[in-house]
Amino acid sequence: MAEPRSFCMVTTFYPPYHFGGDAVYVYRLSNALARRGHRVTVVHCADAHALLGGEADGAPFPHHPNVEVRRLHSRLGPVSPVVTYLTGRPGLKRRPLAEVFAEPFDVVHFHNVSLVGGPDVLRYGSGVKLYTMHEHWLVCPMHSLWKHNRRPCDKPDWLSCTLSFGRPPQLWRYSGLMERSLGEVDVFLAPSRFTAEKHRERGFRRPIRHLPQFLPEDAAPRSDGAEPGLERPYFLFAGRLERIKGLHTLLQAFRRYRSAGLVVAGEGKEGPALRRQAADLPHVRFVGQVGSEQLARLYTGAVALVVPSLGFEVFPLVTLEAFAQGTPAIVRDVGGLPEAVADSGGGFAYRTEDELVHALDALVADESLRRRLGEQGRSGWLRLWSESPHLEQYLATIDGV
Repeated sequence: MAEPRSFCMVTTFYPPYHFGGDAVYVYRLSNALARRGHRVTVVHCADAHALLGGEADGAPFPHHPNVEVRRLHSRLGPVSPVVTYLTGRPGLKRRPLAEVFAEPFDVVHFHNVSLVGGPDVLRYGSGVKLYTMHEHWLVCPMHSLWKHNRRPCDKPDWLSCTLSFGRPPQLWRYSGLMERSLGEVDVFLAPSRFTAEKHRERGFRRPIRHLPQFLPEDAAPRSDGAEPGLERPYFLFAGRLERIKGLHTLLQAFRRYRSAGLVVAGEGKEGPALRRQAADLPHVRFVGQVGSEQLARLYTGAVALVVPSLGFEVFPLVTLEAFAQGTPAIVRDVGGLPEAVADSGGGFAYRTEDELVHALDALVADESLRRRLGEQGRSGWLRLWSESPHLEQYLATIDGV
């Protein structure tokens, strides 16, 4: 085993103060490293989570003894992340961050730092410095390349786009702060090839290495059966109910497609409008937010997972969750969505509604095809996106630096 190292993970969100995605990755990576004998310190901003209206996740998040969590709170609460948003600097978090980094670390790994310290936090710490591109924040003030809250972004328009989201402009983006800060990082890690290329298109010139995210085996135990009480066959949508996730387009397709049902797992601000849209579709069922065990059963019973996102997603973990249960995936051919399907052979990618309906029909009609694609997806997950291959590539990257 490699000699133990000390790691510091710097992230805005971390369980239980999180919204999924990047925070769950940091949690899993930190504990995976700890189980291998490394020591990990996690620094995150609970005030930022409160500012965005989040509630603490009630799910259990046990930590290995080698993981220490440093949760940053300010007496001024949400003022702290607002200062960081406006200035691009730690602001009220400067002193507690300095206390953390008074200790030297072998590796400092930055994740979503937009509200925990902005680009200026990249100068903190020493040793090997990594940055994972969980989103497109380095080249997009709204993180998502979702222009004017309506469509995928074709060219930068920072000021008008920020205002269209109802947020104040980040004037520091027009200074040299971002570019100066990027020079502090040794390697940037892109979870998808698409994300790496999109950054390069926007003028990003720092070293990028492709390192997909992972789903540990213990986070995806095989379900012992399908969720009871659901009429089959059905397809599954799992995710936040927001316009960028494209569920409204899927509901439109199921208005003409009646050979199977659709089960929708998740909640979000678009939930009421989407339920109204599906009110006259008896084969569409909303089950709300579900726990991990129930979600595993939903994957197991589904013909396939459908991921209709309209935006440039980086690397959706729901696809790996489906593969872990031996369930194929049908994904929109946009952003990083099709990469896991292409690399594993575990499903289909579509561009038009007709292509989507054709994929739905093919899987409903052919059980052997469904089984073969599900097996290929699961094999791809174990080979490419489970814990051991991910940690091997991750530590090799650090050794290379």
